[in-house]
Amino acid sequence: MNSGKTFIIAELSANHNQDFDLAVKTIEAIAEAGADAVKIQTYKPESLVLNMDNEYFGTIQSGLWKGLRRYDLYKMAATPYEWHPKLQQIAQNLGLVFFSSPFDFEGVDLLVSMHVPIYKIASFEINDIPLIKYVAKQGKPVIMSTGCANIDDINLAIEACKEMGNEQITLLKCTSEYPASYDRVNLLTIPDMKKRFGLPVGLSDHTLGSVVPLTAVVLGAEVVEKHFILDRSLGGADSAFSMEPAEFRQMVNDIRNAETSLGQVKYEITEQERLKRRSLYAVEDIKKGDIFTSSNVRSLRPGYGLSPFFYEKLLGKESVRNIKRGEPLTSEDLC
Repeated sequence: MNSGKTFIIAELSANHNQDFDLAVKTIEAIAEAGADAVKIQTYKPESLVLNMDNEYFGTIQSGLWKGLRRYDLYKMAATPYEWHPKLQQIAQNLGLVFFSSPFDFEGVDLLVSMHVPIYKIASFEINDIPLIKYVAKQGKPVIMSTGCANIDDINLAIEACKEMGNEQITLLKCTSEYPASYDRVNLLTIPDMKKRFGLPVGLSDHTLGSVVPLTAVVLGAEVVEKHFILDRSLGGADSAFSMEPAEFRQMVNDIRNAETSLGQVKYEITEQERLKRRSLYAVEDIKKGDIFTSSNVRSLRPGYGLSPFFYEKLLGKESVRNIKRGEPLTSEDLC
């Protein structure tokens, strides 16, 4: 993540629809689309909720998953633990960084056994300080989404990592809506986060399209994470706000072009650029001893002659040489 390029993550999440072959094909498409990494999620339904129907754990009442029991949603969306090492090997063979968001200690232990290089803390877990500490003490870089966090929450999460001796922290600006609307994204928070917390900042995005991630990169985002799906018509828990391969590839291309266009702070110009500017030319034949006037001297392109800065100083002087119409004036003519 320190290459100077935006670290682009494709989130597989639930878009395997419990089909291992579909998961493999999706990872292959992720590599083809130009992502740097594929991220999965490491949990069992009981990592998140109880299998019961009371007011806290029962049916979801609003939003994209309205009408689903929480336990059933997570059972449908979970990536089986036995898939993890197989998917990791496939991703690595394709040149992708493979990592995950764990949701309990058991999930962390699985990822530790796999030697994953990065851990992600999801937005909903930002206040789970014991989980954050357990992740941080593994000594690997920690990426934390902040969609459900205020400033105090973010500070507590950062402190939890540092308490474990881990300062390899990246924060992600995130809007925890699925899909998220443009008016809720507030990307100007990104430069503020960089200044306020003194850490690398990126974006975890749930909007449709690539306008938001592209804008985030221009504002200084160093990481971009987007959900990826082979085809939204496949359905599934996250299909509505996931990018298809061609869209993801276009986003990657746009981000890389944006990085190139950002360049560096530069005010110098090249000789070629200088010559595109104006300079002073004789617009009539001028003989030695003639007076330079507004009738025989004008500012024209290109910039092979004396700078127009000297125009007023030149007027009224006698020419020290013969100058043909269309010939540039030089510093010799100021004498």
